[in-house]
Amino acid sequence: MNNSDVSAKETIDAAIQSYNPFINAGIVKEQDVWGEGFPDMPTLNAHASDAVFQAIEMVRTSQSAQEKVTSISITAQQGVGKTHLLSRIRHRLKTDGTAFFVYAGVNNYTDLNLVKYQFQQTLVNSLSNTGSTDVMQWQEVATAMANEGFKAINANAPSLSPEDLVEKFDKVCASWSAKNKNLMDRLIKEVLKTKPSADPYIVRAILWTLSETQAAFATKWLSGNELANSNADVLGLPNPSKNSQEREALALKSIQQILNLVSSYKPVVICFDEIDVENNCSDDGLPTPSVIADLVKRLHDTLEQSEIGRGVVILTVMLPDTWTNKVDMMPGGTPDRISKYTQRKPIDLKNLNSDSMVELVSLWLKDFYNSKNLTPPYTLYPFEENELRKYGKNGLTVREALRWCAENFKVENSLSKDPYERFKIALKTEAEIERNNLLEDNSLITYALRFAFDTLKGESLDGETATGERLEQVIIDEVTDIDAKAKNQSLFKLIGKEKNKTFKIGVSVLQSLNGKTVTAGMRRLIDYTMLDITRGCLVRSKAEKIQKKWDAYDYLNKLVQNLGGEWVDLKNDEIRPLVDLFSIYQKRNNYKLSEQEVIEFSQKITRENPLLLEILSDPSGQIDEDAVEGEELLNDFFNPSSTQDTDDSDDLSELFT
Repeated sequence: MNNSDVSAKETIDAAIQSYNPFINAGIVKEQDVWGEGFPDMPTLNAHASDAVFQAIEMVRTSQSAQEKVTSISITAQQGVGKTHLLSRIRHRLKTDGTAFFVYAGVNNYTDLNLVKYQFQQTLVNSLSNTGSTDVMQWQEVATAMANEGFKAINANAPSLSPEDLVEKFDKVCASWSAKNKNLMDRLIKEVLKTKPSADPYIVRAILWTLSETQAAFATKWLSGNELANSNADVLGLPNPSKNSQEREALALKSIQQILNLVSSYKPVVICFDEIDVENNCSDDGLPTPSVIADLVKRLHDTLEQSEIGRGVVILTVMLPDTWTNKVDMMPGGTPDRISKYTQRKPIDLKNLNSDSMVELVSLWLKDFYNSKNLTPPYTLYPFEENELRKYGKNGLTVREALRWCAENFKVENSLSKDPYERFKIALKTEAEIERNNLLEDNSLITYALRFAFDTLKGESLDGETATGERLEQVIIDEVTDIDAKAKNQSLFKLIGKEKNKTFKIGVSVLQSLNGKTVTAGMRRLIDYTMLDITRGCLVRSKAEKIQKKWDAYDYLNKLVQNLGGEWVDLKNDEIRPLVDLFSIYQKRNNYKLSEQEVIEFSQKITRENPLLLEILSDPSGQIDEDAVEGEELLNDFFNPSSTQDTDDSDDLSELFT
């Protein structure tokens, strides 16, 4: 590493003091499995994940019906990395698209007498998560089905991508409906030519997941839940009332039919996690591990006798004692079906050693420094490699290692004795932090604005805004809530004077893209009497258009033209410095700064901030029409009225054009 590339020690140490990446790092939750995840060390317990990927390849390519369904039991003590391993498997499958993924966190199974019905819901909910493309796994399945239907009509028909089909589906559905034709009936007819033994209603429900308006109802029906009759009629699905016991009785058959269809396109990996739940038993007196083991056995036997095209791999994760004292003691060949791929022997996860301890810490620190755009003096800073190796000899779990790192991730106080120098280091540190989607965070923007105005209380402000409005002797006396009990915390009030004339400005941050949300916020902002304000100010990026068809557009007109209010453009480069200042205020103890020091030093920035000055200045009295969506123009480009005659044949060509 070139010393000239190393970041200043003060800046690195300030970053370390302001944020500890190891806090709670060893606790992996379900959202970590489905979300972006966390730094993964592929060599850690690679023997287990490699076995899973090999099992997936076996079921995918095998011609033997008995090898189309297999299972693996994974055992490890708490904190070794069981859920971490499942997250690795999920993210690998998301990247390469070789299998569908189902995650069953058994601690969510509250009634063990309804375990099959609860797993049906798990199956459907998991397939509603994003797959290897930017759509739901359900929509990947539905697209494969639809493409088969297209090729049943014409073998040379092109294959649509999931994204294309989802984008076009509702439009083509509406087009057919306008011609008194039913797109879904025709599509199902073609799909069933290639899937003659499939349940036509399940096929219909899966195809409906392509609809952005109907997908939620389709997945609810697939979960075994009852729909409103009006929704069931639109989808063309049966909708009998069922009690919980009736749903449980039907669940296994529905699961089998769903997995038969889904696995005809890709293997399915099913992961049962956290089965070591205590103090929960079925009416038969069976504890959670035994109930789940019995469910896995039933799934194995049911699926092995059915048509599983690309195969199913079932993973069950548990503590070693759970396997030894509960699962392995079960009769009827259950243990053989729980870990079939490894001939009944579970795969045990290993603790860290000296090498893997160093590798683990290096990985987490690399992610930390990259996120801060910092280059440390050496990879493991502030730890020493010898220290990590010595501690790693203790055979730690991942959780124990990360907890130790959290406790020891600290540096000697190398901050300057000059508070303003510490403030400048804090500014630089915060400026290097990535803040993705900043303009989407209403609450953070509001907090930053409020803090910025707080720094200016009692100061006399003069100057000119970027749009030419003047400020003369503007003094802010108070920054206050509109209503301390209100749920809407994106609305606050500035009370002060301009040339001794009192003003009360209601400031509302409304970055939502939802027309109803914007309308509700605008309706509230124009109620000057209730808010006790003299002027309303909408803070919203003008890149986020307000559509003329929204009621919010009428309220905006009233705000600007009748009530003397304004719409101030929210720009990333103007709000970002204020967010950084607010962050420094929150972390002031880390930077050894007092509250008054942060406020005093911040004033040099807030006094000149264009966004703050624009909010305080007199409004222009005009609406920027460029910031309002021109619906006529968009309609001309995106929804042209057809002048061509259409024939009445039942072809599906509209989906391809």
